[in-house]
Amino acid sequence: METNDESSSTPAQKPNTGVALWAIAAFITAVVMCTHNNSAMVLGAGFFAKCFAVIVGTILGLLGALAGDAIRRFARPDFIFTTGGFAHLIWIKIFWRIGPQLVGLLLGVALGSSLVLR
Repeated sequence: METNDESSSTPAQKPNTGVALWAIAAFITAVVMCTHNNSAMVLGAGFFAKCFAVIVGTILGLLGALAGDAIRRFARPDFIFTTGGFAHLIWIKIFWRIGPQLVGLLLGVALGSSLVLR
């Protein structure tokens, strides 16, 4: 008995590129926060402390972005009513697409970097 390869195979699973993109964004944010920050906490830290702060900031930033995505999936409204016009509608759609993830990413990176450099 011969089986049809097309019917027995499952559709190819596309990789979750969202996690990779948020990890890259967390890394870039952590590097920028540790190199362009003029606070005494960052200026007084050594090179290896800053490198460790970038690593911890990247990890916590990614976790914050993933937590923000979970909150977005839970709290995202099904319908949007606005009196602000088309521009306000676009702003609301952009916020619910990436807003909670960005808030989580920024809080995670800031918390991770400050915990290491404290």
